[in-house]
Amino acid sequence: MAGRAEMTLTATRIVAGVWEGVLAGVTADPVLEVLHEGTALDGVQVAALPGETGRFAVRVPIPLALLNDGVQTFLIRSGAEVLARFTVIMGVPMEDDVRAEIDLLRAELDLLKRAFRRHCVDTGAV
Repeated sequence: MAGRAEMTLTATRIVAGVWEGVLAGVTADPVLEVLHEGTALDGVQVAALPGETGRFAVRVPIPLALLNDGVQTFLIRSGAEVLARFTVIMGVPMEDDVRAEIDLLRAELDLLKRAFRRHCVDTGAV
């Protein structure tokens, strides 16, 4: 495990099938491991950022074989400490997605608010 002073890993983006982030607070060459369903992934790249002490660029290629229907979660860790995680959702219909459920609940709440206001106007309730 690398020497560190409050190591943090901040996600920056996913582009062309590669997760990217910045690792900070590192005092020695970091050793990171990326796990998917308990299996370590190959190809993780950690490179010092030029002119920035203790900061490293991290690149995690997402294997095409792991991009399947459903939710795929990847854990990035140093030793036993999980520094970051990212999730890829594919092929899941929106009605199964939590965001779609929240949108549906908001729409139903708006409908109830309108009906309640109409009821108050019709009955003269204040």
